[in-house]
Amino acid sequence: MNHLSEKALHDYAVVKQAIKGDERAFAELFERYRESVFFMILKMVNNRTDAEDLMFEAFEKAFSSLKHYSPQYAFSTWLFKIASNNAIDFIRKKKNLMVPIDAHDLSPSERNAAYNIQSDAPSPEEAAIREQRARFTREKVAQLKGRYRRLIELRYFEEYSYEEIAANLNIPLGTVKAQLFRARELLLGMLERGETPGREEYL
Repeated sequence: MNHLSEKALHDYAVVKQAIKGDERAFAELFERYRESVFFMILKMVNNRTDAEDLMFEAFEKAFSSLKHYSPQYAFSTWLFKIASNNAIDFIRKKKNLMVPIDAHDLSPSERNAAYNIQSDAPSPEEAAIREQRARFTREKVAQLKGRYRRLIELRYFEEYSYEEIAANLNIPLGTVKAQLFRARELLLGMLERGETPGREEYL
């Protein structure tokens, strides 16, 4: 690791603490690189809301894969690569969803298909499956320990903002975000050990 800078060596030490489950280490990494990751993504997607969502996704992916990080590269290089790839995937998917909205630009067959698009509303069977999955997920959330359970409930069931959660629990904003990453990782692991499809819909 002699090739790493002093800053990169410090990051690696923090990463090792995070791997051991130290929430302060997660918070430190998040606060250190939050703004730089956000602005890098913003340049790519040119939308602040999308950039913020993608920034959180990038940290979540990085934090859930920390055990695979190798000090062959600086943590910041590894993190920015994850964030960049995530943004590229988002842009690619968004382009694939773009369709002409002016009927005059469509061929007769395309126009007919556009006018006969089925409703996005779920069928009764789909609604029942979603309800079953939601109940399963709530049961698993109830098995999480104290703070993690409350964070998931506030964020995803009661739809609190990060700032509202911080105020409600009287903890720093950075800690809220870092612990939510950890809570989601734990919940995903619990759901993977169960037998329910489509778990990502509920996180």
